[in-house]
Amino acid sequence: MSLVQRDNDGLAKLLAARIVDEALKFVAAAAQATGRHLRPSKAVDMGWHALILHTAMYRELCIARGRFVDHRPEGPETLQRDAATLEFTMSAIREAGYEPDPFLWGPLADTEIQAGDCMHSECTEGGSGCAAPPAA
Repeated sequence: MSLVQRDNDGLAKLLAARIVDEALKFVAAAAQATGRHLRPSKAVDMGWHALILHTAMYRELCIARGRFVDHRPEGPETLQRDAATLEFTMSAIREAGYEPDPFLWGPLADTEIQAGDCMHSECTEGGSGCAAPPAA
């Protein structure tokens, strides 16, 4: 949580804690969702970055949930919000037994929280351009 606050000047402690909580849910779902390429929202991505920086803990978290979740940075073309992809990811989080925080996955968080300029997919194959398939 402190890394999320440190890297995002002015972010309230409670909001940083919510972001980290969502990142944990995302990683747990991604570790269980073999073959499904999930993507965090911009806000949740901030928490994912913070988790990854704690490499030993991150590795243990992933393995305990099923598999290591690679982080694959993508190009600027992925910066636009894709509601279908985020809904696909939230469904995977629910399937993993968690309830997503609607605000942190919604468009309002994208505008109210100053997140970084990078978007990423959880992906273990297919290169850096992989992302969740369109929702059915």
